[in-house]
Amino acid sequence: MKIAIVGAGKLGIKVCNVLLGGDHAVTIIDTNDELLQKISSHVDVMTVNANAKETKTLKELHIETYDFLIAVTGNDEANLVIAAFAKNLGCSKVIARVRDPEHMQQTNFIKDALNIDHIVNPDQAITTEIYKYLAEKYSLSNGIFSSGKASIVEFSAHKYPKLIGLSIEEFRSVLPNMLLVAISRKGKVIIPHGGETIQSEDGLYVIGERTPILKLNSKVHEKGKYTDIQKVMIIGGGKTGFYLAQMLSEFGAAVKIIEISKERCYYLSSHLDDVMILHGDATDLTLLEEENMDMMDAVVTTTGFDEDNLLLALTAKRHGVEDVIAKVSRTNYADIISSMGIDMALNPLDIITSNIMWFIQGTKKILSSRIIEGQAELMEVIATPHMNILDTPLSELELHNGIIVAAIHRGTQTIIPTGETEIQEDDRVILLSLLSDRSMTEKLLKDTGRLGFIKGGR
Repeated sequence: MKIAIVGAGKLGIKVCNVLLGGDHAVTIIDTNDELLQKISSHVDVMTVNANAKETKTLKELHIETYDFLIAVTGNDEANLVIAAFAKNLGCSKVIARVRDPEHMQQTNFIKDALNIDHIVNPDQAITTEIYKYLAEKYSLSNGIFSSGKASIVEFSAHKYPKLIGLSIEEFRSVLPNMLLVAISRKGKVIIPHGGETIQSEDGLYVIGERTPILKLNSKVHEKGKYTDIQKVMIIGGGKTGFYLAQMLSEFGAAVKIIEISKERCYYLSSHLDDVMILHGDATDLTLLEEENMDMMDAVVTTTGFDEDNLLLALTAKRHGVEDVIAKVSRTNYADIISSMGIDMALNPLDIITSNIMWFIQGTKKILSSRIIEGQAELMEVIATPHMNILDTPLSELELHNGIIVAAIHRGTQTIIPTGETEIQEDDRVILLSLLSDRSMTEKLLKDTGRLGFIKGGR
């Protein structure tokens, strides 16, 4: 496909890199010539140093020949205008990034009025994933997720002691006809391969046919884990904190926000109902103790500083808080996070990139997907004749370490694959991949013909 990206910031570059993994023709438009030169020296894209708000720029680019335009500058109004102009000039589909809460309250009206196909909001996207983890975890009756006849159950390894110390190859000797598709270890999701060994504190994601999974769940289900969440502390009252407090409050949780800016506190108190707003510096441990951090069911750190979010998340974990979630934008902190024991560390860039890719591929490919702990994505694909993963044993496919074939639906049959399993045309294939490896997933699913996705249930 032919795709234009307006805005060469972090999100624009992230989306560009993923798109190039799928061999799309990408054009980046920005007014910063120095930045564009740096980009063109590292990746194979066409760059245009111009203002995309000028219709002259879009006309000279022949925007009517493009399949998508993605406007991701740092200005909401500019993104909306650019997307609307491109659509009016004949671009097939347009996407705009919008962050202002006032705009998000009227998304459907904006899309209809300006003829914009899709609006993405990084803060709202990451909020949705945090909400799913907290609210749905506590409201589900058994913690099982299903896609067709295959089901996934999540549980702690210590709930099934026979698995501790086993390698991935040995896993099936204990749980035949099931597959360990992901491990959550100290806040980091791992796609298990080869010599990976199960540790006692690991969170395990196991897939199998629904009936055996239900039997397994009856053994590992933690009673009381899925009761209603009661108390949540949010540190940082920015856009993410605002959206999350709003959603959790409506869910019925008692929410407390700690925000250092007095002006922002006034805004929050005037726009949020039934949420306690506290003005203070959350890095002051005395304040956290006075506000009974150790009595919280969950603590979410959403300040604008990764370092503060990690430090505060670690503090909450050491105070015995069961669920601790940190918003972390820098990918080079991954190794630090994995050693800290934080339950979830979410990268807004990964999540919003997945959202954009979901829409770009949606009409032809993805109709549904599910993000796991903000770090991995579960999706279902239909194997088509032109895919290069057909009729080859999985052990011989060059699968990246961040990708695993979790299950295959073939007619009425559900197959939990081994290394000898081969994907056939028209199979419904369930994949699990790390969001950070989205470009590798694109390459895996590359199809010289048409690739379709089918909606999975839950």
